[in-house]
Amino acid sequence: MAIPKYDDLFSPLLEVFHKLGGSASVAEQEDEVASLLGLSQDEVAEIHRGSRTKLSYRLAWARNYLKHYGLINSSARSIWSLTSKGQATKSIDKATVKRTVHKGAKEVNDPEAIGSNLSPSDELLETDWEDELLDEVRSIDPAAFERLCQRILRESGFIHVTVTGRSGDGGIDGKGVVRIGGLLSFHVVFQCKRYQGSVSPSEIRDFRGAMVGRADKGLFITTGSFTKDARAEAQRDGAPPIDLIDGEALVSKLKELRIGVSITTKVVEEVAVDKSYFRGL
Repeated sequence: MAIPKYDDLFSPLLEVFHKLGGSASVAEQEDEVASLLGLSQDEVAEIHRGSRTKLSYRLAWARNYLKHYGLINSSARSIWSLTSKGQATKSIDKATVKRTVHKGAKEVNDPEAIGSNLSPSDELLETDWEDELLDEVRSIDPAAFERLCQRILRESGFIHVTVTGRSGDGGIDGKGVVRIGGLLSFHVVFQCKRYQGSVSPSEIRDFRGAMVGRADKGLFITTGSFTKDARAEAQRDGAPPIDLIDGEALVSKLKELRIGVSITTKVVEEVAVDKSYFRGL
């Protein structure tokens, strides 16, 4: 089957939130909606633009509508959850949701709110900056991308972060140490790849083969995405765990850490990509 339109995803998305206990990450939402609708791996991986899949793009629109309708909201850590209204709502009518959201946007005169005359197929207002930022990150050379990942890890609390450079090290692009509570330390190796498409399970296995015996954890950072099987492989029972950061999580982290972006908060948040930062890496 083809990926449903954004408004046809309202009900499946709401159902998934209830199934997952009222909260879910974006990756969990995509996996569960795909499973609920019986989508194939090829359908899930179908690209809309850049590395954003059609499913991801249309679910982002669906989330925005359900958010403005008052059913869900998101935390600072990008975890979405049901509101009290959402917890009490088991079924919705898509026409009612769209009509209510459109009416509310006009009443508050908010140009950033959903409900203008724009169509979801034309523009995703609340995530356009993500696509612009991701395009900018993809435009830098591999060495600069490694330095960017190094900066992200340092800003996130890692110490002794080093990159191996162009020589590589069995699929390992760098390593670092993360300290928890000032007491526990974990050695982490990472791989950072500028991908357009999806990372496969075999690439996760290759990375794990390179990290075994050399670190406590692995971290795979990409500008692309990970297939469902790749995510499952990363957390396979009995194997060293590998944490995954895809393009969407990457730009969210850049925004959170204020790396390469500036944020102006007025009535709504405006995110501007600082292209000079990436040119100077």
